[in-house]
Amino acid sequence: MKETIKWTANHMPASDDRQLSIMSLSNVAKARFFHHSFPQYTVTPLAQLDGMARYLGLGGLFVKDESYRFGLNAFKVLGGSFAMARYIAQQMGRDVSEMTYDYLTSEALKKEFGQATFFTATDGNHGRGVAWAANKLGQKAVVHMPKGSSQTRYDNIAKEGAQVTIEEVNYDDCVRMAAAEAAATEHGVVVQDTAWEGYEEIPAWIMQGYGTMAAEAAEQMRQINVNRPTHVFVQAGVGSLAGAVVGYFTNLFPNDPPKFVVMEARAADCLYRGAVAGDGSPRIVEGDLQTIMAGLACGEPNILSWDILRNHVSAFISCPDWVSARGMRMLGVPVKGDPTVISGESGAVGMGLLAAIMEDDTYKDLREHLGLDRFSQVLMFSTEGNTDPMKFRKVLWDGEYPTV
Repeated sequence: MKETIKWTANHMPASDDRQLSIMSLSNVAKARFFHHSFPQYTVTPLAQLDGMARYLGLGGLFVKDESYRFGLNAFKVLGGSFAMARYIAQQMGRDVSEMTYDYLTSEALKKEFGQATFFTATDGNHGRGVAWAANKLGQKAVVHMPKGSSQTRYDNIAKEGAQVTIEEVNYDDCVRMAAAEAAATEHGVVVQDTAWEGYEEIPAWIMQGYGTMAAEAAEQMRQINVNRPTHVFVQAGVGSLAGAVVGYFTNLFPNDPPKFVVMEARAADCLYRGAVAGDGSPRIVEGDLQTIMAGLACGEPNILSWDILRNHVSAFISCPDWVSARGMRMLGVPVKGDPTVISGESGAVGMGLLAAIMEDDTYKDLREHLGLDRFSQVLMFSTEGNTDPMKFRKVLWDGEYPTV
């Protein structure tokens, strides 16, 4: 018997919404300008799945395919690289608009700024992004991975010249380890996309970096004459990506924002639990957080993002692993005429969830709550490609995590 998807409508009391300004259009424009300065920069594709939309009874379905991002197979590098640039700018008393790729890789910067060591914890994609950016910009990186991390992801980080370890603790404990080491290191900085009391500036910069992806998607939809998505599905680990996407689209369409759906892995559904509790305070999930969705295996929410999400999200969803596996198969073997999207375990959960909502009357109440119908224009983000090849094959070739 497969586990059912759990969901809750958002009944939380609103806050003063002060964190929404993190994702202002001007802050995101600075991030886009910075990323644009990299020679490796290209806009990632927006897959238009017309056949799938018809099959599911929707007006349109669009998937932002981040497997093409900077050749790193995942979106995470957008956040880590921009946070590094803003940190260096701050240390030098300059504006981030001066921190172009050419300047950050110049001899002048080496003389003026020198070198910092960027510490981080990761399941793979964020650490690889930090390691890659540090390598390209002549900085140093130290990366800690939680127990159970895959060898492929470890190797990809090590290849970028970072000092990398797999620890015998979970993700949230790796974050604490990275923070302690940074504090004890001269010019040591934690680059983490989760925020806690006293550590809020860098996570806000990381969220702004993610805004590049959201802004590209909005522009790409307009280019095909879809003025705005009616629904945005976004996955959450600590919630930084979700807060960035929800914050950006709320600022872009202040008078008529899309409906936002936030989904998490069942094993680490801290935002869902906070929404169920309904008092506006975040909740924490502890333990090993074992899930196929390694990138979402985070039990402690980013408090900045949480503030945005509690004010603007329509529904919070807790997804068993089969939801992601089905999404991987649907995107990887599309309806005839649709483009193929190679989506990893943390990237495909939106596709699996949307299909379940539209096809299975078990979730009719959720479908009606969200107003999903033949007029809906749905946007989602495939945040990673095939970043763990053995796991990917087990799901697509061997039918691991079946839906029955």
